[in-house]
Amino acid sequence: MITSKRSIPLITQIVQQTPFLCHNLTRMVSQVPDSVSFPKEEEKVIELWKKNDTFKKSLEQSKAAKRPAYTFYDGPPFATGLPHYGHLLAGSVKDIVTRYAHQNGYHVERRFGWDCHGLPVEHEIDKKLGITGPADVHAMGIDKYNAECRSIVMRYASEWEHSVQRLGRWIDFENDYKTLYPEFMESVWWVWSQMFAKGLVYKGFKVMPYSTACNTPLSNFEVNQNYHDVTDPAVFVSFPIDQDPGVSFVAWTTTPWTLPSNLALCANPDEIYVKILDKVRDQKFILMEARLCGLYKTEDDYTILEKFAGNTLAGKTYTPLFPYMEQMKANGAFKVCLDKYVTKDAGTGMVHQAPAFGEDDYRVCLANGVFKKGRNLTCPVDPTGKFLSIVTDFDGMYVKDADKHIIKKLKEEGRMVHAGTINHSYPYCWRSDTPLIYRVIPSWFIKVTALREKLLANNDKCYWVPEFVKEKRFKNWLADCRDWSVSRNRYWGTPIPLWVSDDGEEIVCVGSIKELEDLTGEKITDLHRESIDHLTIPSKCGKGVLKRVPEVFDCWFESGSMPYAQQHYPFENVSQFDSKFPAEFIAEGVDQTRGWFYTLLVLATALFDKPPYKNLIVTGLVLASDGKKMSKRLKNYPDPTTVMDKYGADSLRLYLIDSPVVRADTLRFKEEGVKDVLKDVLLPWFNAYRFLIQNIIRLDKEDGVKFVYNENSPVLSNNVMDKWILSYTHTLIEFVKVEMAAYRLYTVVPRLLQFIENLTNWYVRLNRARLRGEVDLEECQASVQTLFSVMFNMIRLMAPFTPFITEMMYQNLHKSIDKNMIKGASDSIHYMMLPKYDPKMVDKDIERRVSVMQAVIETGRVLRDRNTLPIKYPLKEVVLVDADPTTLADAQALESYIVSELNVKKLTVSSDKKKYDVKLTAKPNHMILGKRLKKDFKPVSAAIAKLTDAQLTEMKESGKREILGHTIGFDEMHVGYEVNSESGSYAAASMHNVLVLLDLSTDQEMMDEGLAREVINRIQKLRKSAKLVPTDKISIFYAIDSKKKDNEDMSRAMRNYQDFIETGVKSPFLGEPAQENVIISEEVEVKGSRFQLTLCGDVKKSSSGPVVQWPQGRPSGKYFTVNYNDSSREILLQPNGNQLSAIRLEREVKAMYGLFGRTVILSFNGSAVKCTTRDLTFLGGGIVTVITA
Repeated sequence: MITSKRSIPLITQIVQQTPFLCHNLTRMVSQVPDSVSFPKEEEKVIELWKKNDTFKKSLEQSKAAKRPAYTFYDGPPFATGLPHYGHLLAGSVKDIVTRYAHQNGYHVERRFGWDCHGLPVEHEIDKKLGITGPADVHAMGIDKYNAECRSIVMRYASEWEHSVQRLGRWIDFENDYKTLYPEFMESVWWVWSQMFAKGLVYKGFKVMPYSTACNTPLSNFEVNQNYHDVTDPAVFVSFPIDQDPGVSFVAWTTTPWTLPSNLALCANPDEIYVKILDKVRDQKFILMEARLCGLYKTEDDYTILEKFAGNTLAGKTYTPLFPYMEQMKANGAFKVCLDKYVTKDAGTGMVHQAPAFGEDDYRVCLANGVFKKGRNLTCPVDPTGKFLSIVTDFDGMYVKDADKHIIKKLKEEGRMVHAGTINHSYPYCWRSDTPLIYRVIPSWFIKVTALREKLLANNDKCYWVPEFVKEKRFKNWLADCRDWSVSRNRYWGTPIPLWVSDDGEEIVCVGSIKELEDLTGEKITDLHRESIDHLTIPSKCGKGVLKRVPEVFDCWFESGSMPYAQQHYPFENVSQFDSKFPAEFIAEGVDQTRGWFYTLLVLATALFDKPPYKNLIVTGLVLASDGKKMSKRLKNYPDPTTVMDKYGADSLRLYLIDSPVVRADTLRFKEEGVKDVLKDVLLPWFNAYRFLIQNIIRLDKEDGVKFVYNENSPVLSNNVMDKWILSYTHTLIEFVKVEMAAYRLYTVVPRLLQFIENLTNWYVRLNRARLRGEVDLEECQASVQTLFSVMFNMIRLMAPFTPFITEMMYQNLHKSIDKNMIKGASDSIHYMMLPKYDPKMVDKDIERRVSVMQAVIETGRVLRDRNTLPIKYPLKEVVLVDADPTTLADAQALESYIVSELNVKKLTVSSDKKKYDVKLTAKPNHMILGKRLKKDFKPVSAAIAKLTDAQLTEMKESGKREILGHTIGFDEMHVGYEVNSESGSYAAASMHNVLVLLDLSTDQEMMDEGLAREVINRIQKLRKSAKLVPTDKISIFYAIDSKKKDNEDMSRAMRNYQDFIETGVKSPFLGEPAQENVIISEEVEVKGSRFQLTLCGDVKKSSSGPVVQWPQGRPSGKYFTVNYNDSSREILLQPNGNQLSAIRLEREVKAMYGLFGRTVILSFNGSAVKCTTRDLTFLGGGIVTVITA
């Protein structure tokens, strides 16, 4: 026995080697299964959040900490339809930004809103009850109609809440706002009253886009939401001239149904018109000379009789097409007017004017006295789009259905010159999906044109991402803004609070419930039409009583009022609103540039002369995979809930955010893209996390080391890969901080995904041996510490983007974090603040070196793939050629990684490209240049093939070159490297700005090593099939018929590389019959050779890699014996090709004999083996005795 006195230094050394021992560890991390279902894990996280009320507590924490407020406005969706990918995209963006703001030290209230009024609701009820027009509504009663509307307002509310929560979005549904709440409607009234008081409200007649299905006008920005490509009639009609009955004007129209309402024609005063003889019809016509091609295919079809300026036609009258409005001729109708809006781009240059159905028609006819403003303008179409009785021939007929009958009638009357069709884009109602018409109607307007300069100035104060939407699309929209029609002839909405006398001269605008109560003497509990339409206000001018106008507000006016109405401002929360307005952030789709973004800005500018938002993210449109609009009818997209249930919400979020759609471009949604995110991003990340947990547990079980992480007391490592990944992490932290401050999600997400790639496919893969403890305990601890630090930083940084997987990881990882470091945040990763950037951790030199290493390795892999040389087969040499000595030195500094990853014997660096006779070669890109050059492609192609290395090098630097009179871009060619065959068996490639050559020559020894690696690969697959873990003790037996010719190479490789195979699999590899305890046996084939592999052993026992037991006796020299309590085990001196150290030997001993938690002393020849000993070759063939103190 060795006395305890003698063992004290050894014990001291052991304790010093375990810096992670700490009393602040709460409990051990839990083992992570090999496989994972991300959707199921996400459902567990949702239940955890519900159980702990995590979102609410996060708000309570930030409020209690008195963090500065970060105001966010959520645009209200309609709950009458189910959420689609556009909603999920916007929801993801909003959730990422607001979560990030919370973790960045802000208090972020997030209230959900519901748009409850307007056409979406009414249209559903109209379909349900078969309502075709206002008469049907009044017959059943507005109260009953609105009750029906109210009953379906929240039809899909539960589905919305489920989808939003399933997406991982945190937003307050309990404290939501609804546009039907009386307090919301009252604030809308206040907004309107301010517009009225500022003189920005007026009533006017205007030709408006009109939905006949919904019986209401639409605002100009609503029209832009839904266009269809349609085929419409295109007719040429004659108008005999009163002053010359043998000559007719010819006009063209694509809306024959407007011809019964024709009151004038319009010509361009500056264009040349002609009188012609139509040779085919033997008729004389007048039309614009530039538009003869619109009616005639060849000049042979007509003869020009006379030419004259358009202004000479002014005032000429003609015979009406129909008799319905003949009486208006005496008052100035049915004449030619002049206006420059008539162009030579289409038609005949003679435009038919129906002022009741065309905006320009209305303007021109009003200016030319065809009718007087507000009087004697007949609109012969009712609110449902049907002709009135004045149009006797088509009475009661829907206007679009009447087209063919009108054409037939005109043919019969001899007025149809030519009838054809046209394919064009036509506006449809965004709610009913039926064609719109333009129709003159009375409406209440806001004078947006009076605010134009202020709108442009306030827009300049806002920050948009991407900026081009602000500077082009939105700015142009503001510059051409029109007055906003805010009234709708509907029922389910916020009533316009105007009470008017019968003569329209006295108007009272009511701005609050109390004001209405004071004016009417009635108690008000609801503001919908059925509750207030009957109320009257006594006239102050002796005009009897004032009655409310029948219209309600456009629902866009309500949503534009939400910053005020959600707070019931100014009736409540005045100081709260004033301190939080404008919002820090909003986000919606690009279609809202003419919708919500616009209405918010108009109202805020009118009210306060300031923008309502500071920062705005615009997303593009999500289309089906075929590029078409997503359609329930066509079923051309997968159900969002199904996709989340299959791949998880984190996968969907990353797929949407890492796409062109966050740059306001379109995305063709493909389900396989979501699957790829899971496979290529989340799964490798999860595997890296699982590997970390495995080694934390292994440290505890095999070394008795309780790993506890404390960010404030880091254990610094000298390992270059540790330094690299830590530097890269802090570089990323700073990058994300800068880019998120600029709201550039489209730059942040790719860098985050690239980081995961570097973490999983570079750091973890290149440091597996260190992390597994196969080098020594010190290296193991340093690598585990590094990986944990990176993983902890990563989940905090990624938490806003992937809230589920980060929560899942944190729920386990936090058990290994010093509890003093995460006070108050142990329940959720989303309570944690973002990681802090530490410039001292950044080493740009190491980042550059690793970048060069990666470039060389990746280029070498490409060369292997091109030449069908698997990585298992070693090659002689990889060469890096670069003129920059820093690049060459960087590669040499990390040579061991390069030769290991490429499985080559050596790395050579050179600045002399000529030494290897490697030259640039080029071929034309047929697809690009062929299409551009056409007949010149062939000679240019031949010239490109003749370009020298020097010319291509010069072209590479300049980016282009003149070739046979054409400017050819470097990127319009396929450029590669070619090595002279006399310079050796090299292949060359260039990627990431490095030129790499790979020696492809092989010999038998190298081929045998490759076969040995194939055997190792098959053994590891067999272990996996048997579900063995790395610590399961096994022996491997193989049986091969070496006499067969196909087996000669494999048999030789197994014999010659037995040690290599044993090191690779950390188990004995024996060419003899299998013993007892067979675990799995399988015949395998490698390169045409067939042999049997059998794994044997007692899988119930567990030991570490170096421990082996030989059924046929132990060879001398390579092994030594460990003895404890009469139990002996054999130990490899160089497990996995690494030198066995004393620290690792101690761990192996504890693992073999279950001595964790106890101090052991290793005795050899009567002396303790020092803990600092790294080379144990002196133990070869000897016996080490284990003593417990």
